[in-house]
Amino acid sequence: MKTDRPERAEARPRHPLVELTRARLIEFIREPSAIFWVFVFPVLLTIGLGIAFRDEAGEVHRLALVGEGAASVASTLSTDPRFAATEASAQAAHDALRAGRIDLALSASPPGAGSPGWSLHYRYDPSNPRGRAARRAVDDTLQRALGRTDVASTDDVAIAEPGSRYIDFLVPGLLGVNLMGTGLWGIGYAIVQSRRKRLMRRFAVTPMRRSHFLLSYIIARFVFMVFEVVALLVFAGWAFDVTTHGSLGALAAVVVVGTASFAGLSVLVASRTSNAETASGLMNLVMLPMWVASGVFFSYERFPEALHPVVQALPLTALIDALRAVMNQGQGLGAVVAQLGVMALWGGLSFAVALKIFRWQ
Repeated sequence: MKTDRPERAEARPRHPLVELTRARLIEFIREPSAIFWVFVFPVLLTIGLGIAFRDEAGEVHRLALVGEGAASVASTLSTDPRFAATEASAQAAHDALRAGRIDLALSASPPGAGSPGWSLHYRYDPSNPRGRAARRAVDDTLQRALGRTDVASTDDVAIAEPGSRYIDFLVPGLLGVNLMGTGLWGIGYAIVQSRRKRLMRRFAVTPMRRSHFLLSYIIARFVFMVFEVVALLVFAGWAFDVTTHGSLGALAAVVVVGTASFAGLSVLVASRTSNAETASGLMNLVMLPMWVASGVFFSYERFPEALHPVVQALPLTALIDALRAVMNQGQGLGAVVAQLGVMALWGGLSFAVALKIFRWQ
């Protein structure tokens, strides 16, 4: 018996890229460890470093005093809050200096038969900035106490407004490192895991392009990137008064290009890797040099000038420089075109090569 009701039309299948991206998002949400490393860890890192380098009245120099004049020197320095001085034996001071518990060891001898004046012997590591700073500060204080007269008056003005502090320098670096780390591990490691679990064999026999498969990881990465960037910046602003002096549009453009750059690199790293150990080694090989050289915690200007072009060509250096230009200096996109070009070149070339050499098994 026929009815006049039309048969229900079958649901139109969605595009493979849409289904794959949806699967990546669900995989991420169901993985608590991934959520921790993407959202919680950057905030914890910001808390730790922000407290360690918080604004203080001044740097405290730790030193050990040795010799007959140790008590007199300790009395002179005790009125200055910049110094934390303790009397110790020569061996104890040597051990404390080697272990990094003090910045400077000072052996002081008062005037005697062999010397018409005080004799001060400093022991410190000249390659350690804290040791050099402690040596200058202690010697200056003692020389003045012993009668030295300065020929010119000096005045110190401490700069502490937002945008010029170390925490303002640090947050863009942490943001860049987080985008690099979550991009490489969140995409590259996930692809390797799929290959290791032989899930790609099933994907290979479906009517799906490899570009759809790889782009699904990148698109999912962009979705979570929004939340991790907002979470870090909101917390840094609330806890440490870190503000963005440039436009939010410029900041968003820098973050998007940086995320795409590391997404391309992660796909390239994972394009042929078949086990977790190799993937971990390759990702560390990519990340560790940039951790050290790209100016995350200190300016790369400290490196020899001949290395600056090489360092500036790294994608993390370009990302951090662009972030600091927008966030701290209030510059627009026109001022960071070179950095955007470096990141785009890394991401585009990496993804193109990955498409060529990618294998399912």
